[in-house]
Amino acid sequence: MNRLVDQATAKQLAIDYTVAWNSGVPERVASFYGEEGSLKVNDGEPAIGREAITEVVNSFMTAFPDLALEFNGLEFVNGRVNYHWTFKGTNTGPGGTGNAVDFSGYESWIHSEAGLILESLGQFDATDYESQLASGANVE
Repeated sequence: MNRLVDQATAKQLAIDYTVAWNSGVPERVASFYGEEGSLKVNDGEPAIGREAITEVVNSFMTAFPDLALEFNGLEFVNGRVNYHWTFKGTNTGPGGTGNAVDFSGYESWIHSEAGLILESLGQFDATDYESQLASGANVE
């Protein structure tokens, strides 16, 4: 078992991580990662290190200036902490479609003893996301 943070600590980290995403400051999100931590989104190449993670986060924050991330819960599976979220925003950044998105996913984390993220494997339905970008979210 590789879980290095307890459930209460993981929950507080998830709450604080969500606040960082909603801050509009990509460096705040990257500060939750170890110096050589990694973030991989779906089947993409991992962003390794805080500078690369800052760039990934900045791309979302720039594309969706009204980005709102909601924390939906945690799961503890095979030594990993799965952070479930819902992402909402309007793609009004440079070259944006002007369409709203509303989709859910999760990041599967491994933490260091200090509570920093060593590895995050992010997953969401890319087909649904792309469809919403093209035509707008199905929000009732």
